[in-house]
Amino acid sequence: MELTVGMQYKLETVVTENNTAKAVGSSDLPVFATPMMMALMEGAAAQCVKDCVGDGNTTVGTKIESTHDAATPVGMKVYAVATVTEIDRRRIDFSVEAFDECGKIGAGTHSRFIVNAEKFLEKTNGKLNG
Repeated sequence: MELTVGMQYKLETVVTENNTAKAVGSSDLPVFATPMMMALMEGAAAQCVKDCVGDGNTTVGTKIESTHDAATPVGMKVYAVATVTEIDRRRIDFSVEAFDECGKIGAGTHSRFIVNAEKFLEKTNGKLNG
């Protein structure tokens, strides 16, 4: 599959006690957590391009900027849509949006870089050896 501007992917989940602001420590309220919304957005972007980056490669998130405009209660379905907006060599930029069953709850931008998985982990794990 070829990596192209305009590619989209939708990833969904349900708000549970485990992905609330209260559970992840970002608030004391039992509503869908902003960090979990952003993780859903990142996940949609990663899935969007995973079959396009070549054998042995993957993508890693390097930047995400988003608003979280509406709260979502436990039990409601939420989803994120990632759309490729720009490809610059190994950098892939996305527009990301999140929705619940009542409408849009957040939007922003996200960047990912294509990396060789083995080399990336080797370099990262090298930190353990000083």
